[in-house]
Amino acid sequence: MLRYLNAGESHGQALLAVLEGLPAGLSLTADTINLDLMRRQGGYGRGGRMRIEKDQIEFTCGVRKGKTLGNPLGMMIRNKDWENWKEIMAVEPGPMPTEKVVTRPRPGHADLVGAIKYGHKEDIRNVLEKASARETAIRVAIGAVAKALLAQFDMYVYSYTMEIGTVAASRADDPRKAYELAEKSQVRCHDPVAGEKMIELIRSAKHQGDSLGGVFEVVVTNPPIGLGSYAQWDRRLSARLAMAAMSIQAMKGVEIGMGFESARRFGSEVHDDIYFDEKTKAFVRQTNNAGGMEGGISNGQPIVVRVGMKPIATLYSPKNSVDIKTKEPFEATVERSDICTVPAAGVVGEAVIAFEMANAMVEKFSGDSLDEMKRNYDSYQTYVKSF
Repeated sequence: MLRYLNAGESHGQALLAVLEGLPAGLSLTADTINLDLMRRQGGYGRGGRMRIEKDQIEFTCGVRKGKTLGNPLGMMIRNKDWENWKEIMAVEPGPMPTEKVVTRPRPGHADLVGAIKYGHKEDIRNVLEKASARETAIRVAIGAVAKALLAQFDMYVYSYTMEIGTVAASRADDPRKAYELAEKSQVRCHDPVAGEKMIELIRSAKHQGDSLGGVFEVVVTNPPIGLGSYAQWDRRLSARLAMAAMSIQAMKGVEIGMGFESARRFGSEVHDDIYFDEKTKAFVRQTNNAGGMEGGISNGQPIVVRVGMKPIATLYSPKNSVDIKTKEPFEATVERSDICTVPAAGVVGEAVIAFEMANAMVEKFSGDSLDEMKRNYDSYQTYVKSF
């Protein structure tokens, strides 16, 4: 199986990750990873931090001459803003700095509950440095590695913005085309009319000192039949994808396929009819209301996941809070923040979904090398066609 650990604070020296379980022989370059890191930093409504950082991945181990070795893969993204914070965030023993101390928790953030849980009575910064969405940069890097593995099996992961605030885009019937259109949009929306309205809404929120959330869609194309399992609750691919999506900061809801709309319809309007194509000798469906998943197992259709993101908790017109030291009412702390990060969240969504899909592929077609994994995959596809 694939697994990783990540570490690093928002204003610390670097973000780190160790990824274990990759097969040997996978082509991997920093340029591949950096493209997705750049995409994560874009989008209308981002804040000042994006003008400081220019995220670049550094491989520290596990790769030689552009190929994975089968060993754990070490990755690092240096924080350029560290130069401005190295006294405040110093790791060496010493007195706590009085500058940038946070004692006023923001409603909607991990500030208060994190401070209570870990006993950070003097400075909530100990919480927000790790709870920060800055952490998603290294997860996008991990997801880019996962995408490189999936591409070896002609599987691709696309995302685009479906909603921001009250503005909704039209349905995307062709995920690749929608993705290509979205990449040209400031809000990563495939619908140009809706995209312009989204920009206007973000601009309005900024003037009001407010923030906005929304919905993005992630689609995995060409997955094989049989990833995941119904045999145990925690092996259901649908559950794992939902958990992955909800692990992203500020996410509040997940739908697969028709999602909540299926709860409002008759079964005859929801379930996808099954046919057998004599030409291709394959079981097929003409609709994909299930979103590529039945019984927690991939059914060969594109996997469709929609994720709902709440508005960012940091507001330039702060909500009411209480100082954790004095217990006096105050307006919450204002950290440097974005207005809307739904476009970037879609890129993060691609990463976490790609990782879970790659993990499922490694589990199903495990091999010490990429060549061995491909042989196992090809053998299984022959079996499926003969079923």
